[in-house]
Amino acid sequence: MFMLRRGILLFLCVLSTNTVSGCELLGRFDMPSLFKEGDIMIGGIFPIFNKEIISTSAFDKEPPKVQCEGFDWRVFRWTQAVIFTIEEINNDPALLPNISLGYRILNSCDSPTNALRAALTLASGTEEADVTSHCPPAVTAVIAEAGSTQSIAVAGIFGTFHVPVVSHFSTCACLSDRTKYPTFFRTIPSDFYLAKALAALVKHFGWQWIGAIQSDNDFGRNGILAFKEKVEKFGVCIAFVASVLRTYTRDKFLEVVEIIKQSSVKVILAFAAEGDFYPLMQEIVNQNITGIQWISCVAWITAPRPSTPEIYTAFGGTVGFVMQKMAIPKLKQFLTSINPYTDPHAPFMRDFWENMVGCTPILPGNTGTEATLKRCTGNETFMNSEHDFFDVTELRGTYNVYKAVYAIAHALHQLVFCKPVGEKPVKLCLNLSEMHLQRVNFTNNFGAEVYFDENGDPPANYEIINWQLINGKVHHVTLGNLTFAANGDYKLSIEEEKIVWRTGKTVPTSVCSNVCPVGTRKAQIQGKPICCFDCVPCAADCTPCPKEYWSNERKDECIPRTIEFLKYHEPMGIALTFVSLLGASVSLATMVVFVHNKETPVMKASNFELSSLLLFSLFLCFLCPLTFLGKPTVWSCMLRHTAFGVTFALCISCVLGKTIVVVTAFKATFPGNKVAGKFGHAQQRIIVCSCTFFQVVICALWLTSNPPYPHMLFTSSNNMIVLECNTGSEFAFYAVLGYIGVLAIICLILAFMARKLPDNFNEAKLITFSLLIFCAVWITFIPAYISSPGKFTVAVEIFAILSSAFGLLSSIFAPKCYIIFLKPEKNTKKHIMGKTIN
Repeated sequence: MFMLRRGILLFLCVLSTNTVSGCELLGRFDMPSLFKEGDIMIGGIFPIFNKEIISTSAFDKEPPKVQCEGFDWRVFRWTQAVIFTIEEINNDPALLPNISLGYRILNSCDSPTNALRAALTLASGTEEADVTSHCPPAVTAVIAEAGSTQSIAVAGIFGTFHVPVVSHFSTCACLSDRTKYPTFFRTIPSDFYLAKALAALVKHFGWQWIGAIQSDNDFGRNGILAFKEKVEKFGVCIAFVASVLRTYTRDKFLEVVEIIKQSSVKVILAFAAEGDFYPLMQEIVNQNITGIQWISCVAWITAPRPSTPEIYTAFGGTVGFVMQKMAIPKLKQFLTSINPYTDPHAPFMRDFWENMVGCTPILPGNTGTEATLKRCTGNETFMNSEHDFFDVTELRGTYNVYKAVYAIAHALHQLVFCKPVGEKPVKLCLNLSEMHLQRVNFTNNFGAEVYFDENGDPPANYEIINWQLINGKVHHVTLGNLTFAANGDYKLSIEEEKIVWRTGKTVPTSVCSNVCPVGTRKAQIQGKPICCFDCVPCAADCTPCPKEYWSNERKDECIPRTIEFLKYHEPMGIALTFVSLLGASVSLATMVVFVHNKETPVMKASNFELSSLLLFSLFLCFLCPLTFLGKPTVWSCMLRHTAFGVTFALCISCVLGKTIVVVTAFKATFPGNKVAGKFGHAQQRIIVCSCTFFQVVICALWLTSNPPYPHMLFTSSNNMIVLECNTGSEFAFYAVLGYIGVLAIICLILAFMARKLPDNFNEAKLITFSLLIFCAVWITFIPAYISSPGKFTVAVEIFAILSSAFGLLSSIFAPKCYIIFLKPEKNTKKHIMGKTIN
């Protein structure tokens, strides 16, 4: 709080628009900076060194002394990208014409506390200016910081003064909170999208059991929290979450190594900054821990320090997401022109030169007596250097810095000239001394907008890369991309054939427990995630199978029962269909013969009208069995029973009519008997229609009250279901059968009484014989029907129908056809009525 109060006071002192003579600095941080004055100043805070060493002093006199070590040439290139971009903008006549941009770039040592010092230093003004001289412009916008925790500190300071902060590498989703960080923007997507992308990758490869390592700061904790929220929706379990931080002791890193060694996971996500994760990588390599598929976040997968053949032995095949790569024209020429002798007093230059060249430059004030490296000759150059520092063809973080500077420049242009770049400015619409940068739409100078949403975040588009060792050097091979739409939906495109897996040629599997084999069930392990379970035999805890299923011999699986019914295409069905169609054909053929010979004595004596109606009813009786074949349905069940009842009632009614005609005809031969005259064709039709109509009424009542319906009969055999037609109303079913039986018995009695009529052609004998066959068939049908199992019950019923129909057809009509075709000499009136005439 002391430093914060001091910084605010210093800032207010510098911003004072009154006389400067009364302004006095209470103290200053000793923070060297890359500095160039301009009309408008842009600040920068970068972790040029990645380790902070603090030497304390009396707190009430001077702030702590901070020293940094661990020079990071990648971050140094970011600072040079800022300088290069500002120079490029200053030379552009269309962007901020007649206005020069200046810069002041500080080092944060990759430390939140040092980032706060740098922010306060920028907010308090330039230490290079003498208080008696003119006051340089205050910082208008700041490019900071690489780490999310550092950006939180910086954005908190500058948000108070409404100074925009544009980050190129801070991805924590917490920074999207506009209430806390109203002036924070970034040119890299938020971890909100990265978490969704990582979850999509895990889902794509089917990994169900993974570990996670996080930086012990806002970036790591918020990233893993968002990732867990997304990935658990896909049924993925996280075995452990271990934390790392660059300031941790070696013992803490060894504890994480033990967690990895004891875990069964084969896939681990490292959501950590490179500086936090690299010490753990070294320990993993030292202990030769291999066979793990690593997933990387944006922070470290393209970092140069871990991209070495040594680290590749344990981390080869790493898959992860990065920002899309771009090239910056003329940047390489600018980088190769860097020379410590051009500006001997420029900070960080000696460290850069020693890292790149390997010697210590002799600069003013530096005798080289403390140098641990050899002294430079002064003739060193970068013109032919192949160091990755000068590779500007696949820039990611550097390009984000480039976009950040241009976004600020375009915002300034819009603010100062009240017109976008491209429209000729007439005059300034804002005094630079009164300029206060507000939130505006940021654009860049190459045609496309650097769009920021309401949270200050850009669109999320990622490349998927894979670590591969080619010619002894680690390469970052692009596999595909993942893009997000405005509504949050994503599209994943990946060329799996290009991937080099660490664990083999195929996609590694990562599960806590394998799928339980047949005959066992899952048993949750107490205290473990749902992905971890034991497989125990399920015989001791059996679950009954549904009615439509039965258990196999091992009692470990429910398999569907076989549904049985009489099918058309099976041998029995084919045979019954053939016999049925044969009977129908013979009935039609007999009818044709009768029609062709209806004027002959035999036909006249047989009552042609009733015989034709009887043949038609027999034709329907033969077709009736076809409704009993096939899968029972509601309609087929109702049709088969009613069709059987009505057709046989019609058939027996015709036989009854013929029997009555024969009896009355015989009695008419006695003198004075007038019965035959009263029983003509009209009376015959009434008997047939009335007897049939009564059966129709019974069937209609049956269908309306409780009709037949399909029914599954679960037999004692476990593997079979008999699909049959339930009669619905048993009373109606037996009423139909009983009515047919009553008609048949009445007809049989009448025919039996007339069996000894003195005609050569005694119709009553034929009817008697046919009805004896009919009754015998249906009497034997009852026990056979009851004792037949399954589909054979239907077959017995069809057999009874066909047998009784053939009995009537052959007994009544075969003798007539015999006389017509084989004994035509007997087809005379004299022969037929011979005994009666005598």
